[in-house]
Order: sequence, then structure tokens, then C-alpha cells
Amino acid sequence: MISGITGLIGHVLEKPLDLIVRGLARLGIRPNVLTLTGLILNLVAAGTLYLGQFRWAAALILVANLLDVFDGHLARRTGQVSPFGAFLDSVVDRYADLILMSALWLYYSRSHDHWMLFIVGLAIIGSVMTSYTRARAECIIPSCKVGLFERSERIALLVLGALLNRMPQALLIVALFANLTGIQRIVYTWWVLSTSEKTL
Repeated sequence: MISGITGLIGHVLEKPLDLIVRGLARLGIRPNVLTLTGLILNLVAAGTLYLGQFRWAAALILVANLLDVFDGHLARRTGQVSPFGAFLDSVVDRYADLILMSALWLYYSRSHDHWMLFIVGLAIIGSVMTSYTRARAECIIPSCKVGLFERSERIALLVLGALLNRMPQALLIVALFANLTGIQRIVYTWWVLSTSEKTL
């Protein structure tokens, strides 16, 4: 089953992706190097967002997230899958999300656009809570992968908003649906726990 935009990219571009990953493996590049390179690109993208260079930011974010696709494939192909690699990838994703959103918050703060600051703030909360609710839920239930809006969808909207000069609309959608996903995961966790208690 294909999950999210990252999964769809991986499915549609499976053969080209495999060729690229083979090349990276031959060069001896380690998955964690790709993960950290993606973080550096997101840092640069954040700088371009702050400066209002949204199209450059879109290109950088897109490349950074392609590296996020490559690192997992490379780890599996080269037998370098490890708990720390998965941990690092997850942590770097959270840093990247918050860095990009913080750059947008600073960008809109320059024009004292209080409405957009509120929207970006909601988007930041939703981004954090989407991942936190899953991580916390999976401490008490087997899995909590439900949700309308995961990281891949948020990143896709940021890229589209930057490319089409529709960032306010993109951020509003992220703010709404990321928080709805967090709520959805809370409700799902409650339902799973309630169901399991009734069967005991």
C-alpha cells in the first residue's frame, strides 16, 4: 500500500530511483550523509524563505526531500539499516520542519502581518503534534499511522505554495489539516485502547 506523497514518488519513480541509489552505493555514500545533507539544504531553503525568494526555496526543499527518499532506499540496499539511522532521520525531519516554518514566521513578522503569524503558528503546532501524537501513541498501542496529513503532504504544499506564489493559502491548509491529523490520532488511540479494554 502506498502511503503519502513520498511513498507515491518512490512507487512511480521506482526504476530511476533504484539506478540513483545504485550509483550512490557504488560511490560509498552513507545514508546518514544524505540525511544531514538534506538538513543543510533545508537550512539554506529557510534563509531563502526569510528573504522572500520563494521559488529558490521551493527548489531547495524539493531536492532536500528527494534526499530524504534516497537515504532510506540506500540504507536498505547497502544493509546499513540501523535504529540510530531511523532515529536520526526522524529527528532531522522535525528540525527541518521547524526551521522552515520558523523562517516563514520571521518573514511575515517583518511586515507585521498578524493574521499570517497566527496561521504559521498554528502550522508549527500542527507539524509538531502530528509527529508527537504518533510517537506517544505508539508507546501504548502497536501503531498509529492514521491521519490525513503527514510530513510529505505538508512539504508538498509548501513547495506548491512557494512555486505558485500562494504561500498564505498553502499555510492555511497545513495549519488546518495538520492539527486535524493530530486530533484524528488522539481519537484513534482512545478508540484502540477503549476497544482493547472491552475485550479483556
